[in-house]
Amino acid sequence: MMAGRRTTVRRRGGSRRPGPLSTGGTRSVVGMRRRIALIAPPWYPVPPHGYGGTELVVGLLAAELRDQGHDVELIAAEGSALATWTAAPRGWDAALGGEERHLRDLTYASRVLDLLDGLGPFDLVHDHSGAAVLFGLAAQSPAPIVHTVHGLIAEPLRTFLESLGPYGVAMIAISEAQRRSAPALPWAATVHNAVDLSALRVGEPERNPPYLLSLARVCPAKGQHLAIEAARRAGRRLVLAGKVEASAEGAEYYQRQIVPHLDGDRVVHIHNVAGEEKARLLAGASALLAPLQWDEPFGLYMAEAMVSGTPVIAFPRGAAPELVDPGQTGFLVDDVEAMAAAISLADRIDPERCARHARRRFDPRRMAAEYLRAYGGAIARWSITGVAVPPALPALGQPPPGGERRRDLPVERYGAAAG
Repeated sequence: MMAGRRTTVRRRGGSRRPGPLSTGGTRSVVGMRRRIALIAPPWYPVPPHGYGGTELVVGLLAAELRDQGHDVELIAAEGSALATWTAAPRGWDAALGGEERHLRDLTYASRVLDLLDGLGPFDLVHDHSGAAVLFGLAAQSPAPIVHTVHGLIAEPLRTFLESLGPYGVAMIAISEAQRRSAPALPWAATVHNAVDLSALRVGEPERNPPYLLSLARVCPAKGQHLAIEAARRAGRRLVLAGKVEASAEGAEYYQRQIVPHLDGDRVVHIHNVAGEEKARLLAGASALLAPLQWDEPFGLYMAEAMVSGTPVIAFPRGAAPELVDPGQTGFLVDDVEAMAAAISLADRIDPERCARHARRRFDPRRMAAEYLRAYGGAIARWSITGVAVPPALPALGQPPPGGERRRDLPVERYGAAAG
């Protein structure tokens, strides 16, 4: 143990088997019980207490894999009910958008990698954090590594992910639209996100009093000012729900384009919603408006609305055309005028039918099954080639010299989840 570094080990249940990371070489058959390391971002608990789309997805995946009998080690932020190990204290989310973020990210990566060194062997490591954690995993090549890309792939993220091709990292896209935005990446699969079906309920066919809903962080990319205009043209009440983006642009957008329209009656803003309040808002809305001003790679709030029986009216950008089934779970429109016109059409969509269709598509069991297929492919390729990505994809190769495992580093356990 490195001198001067103190840690406290608190793990939920069971004992740990020390040893280096490796696949073990014997559990590569699809359908067998696997030992999987899931790495969540360090910013919010898993599952989140409010905001935290990635953390919600990671939590659903961890729970479903465990329910199916797989051995899942989940490393996440403090306060995570589903984590077996925590490597980031509460409050680190304050660094988001600031200069300290990269230092928090590096610290988290160091802790995660040291933890994994003492927790192996694993059949596969599935990273959802990215950045420093992903680079560290790639450099030490401990086991087949897959990484789910949860955000927009713009430069310089695209360049960073492309640089990991020779290290054998297999990428998972959350939509075909996201995948098309960076076709040169070593994609292994596209897996749509799931939502927590048990936390959402289906609304009644008659919603009284009727209202429209915009459920997203308030920023120019989400286009809440256009949702306000569409609701005004349709003569409907609009509820805006979501925190204002923590940026100068977000604050200016809110003050200039949203606040002047807030009257506490026709246009209302709820700054943050979660739990029962969120489920009630989704189930009670006549429609959810998503006048997207960016190529959103997924949009969990759209899936959550549809599984609640609330149709989505969205601009056809990003993944929206993959998520919304016109006439069944919502409508795709090109402008504010068409959005306003579609609001009356949304009243004709049966909530029960909308919810049944959406709940099949965004079921955590479906998501877990697709990830397990991707895991099986990555493990099979690893056993043959030593890399997890398909050999036909570009920029492949063996890990560079010096990129071997950090077996000489001490085992550091930064606080297992209490339980």
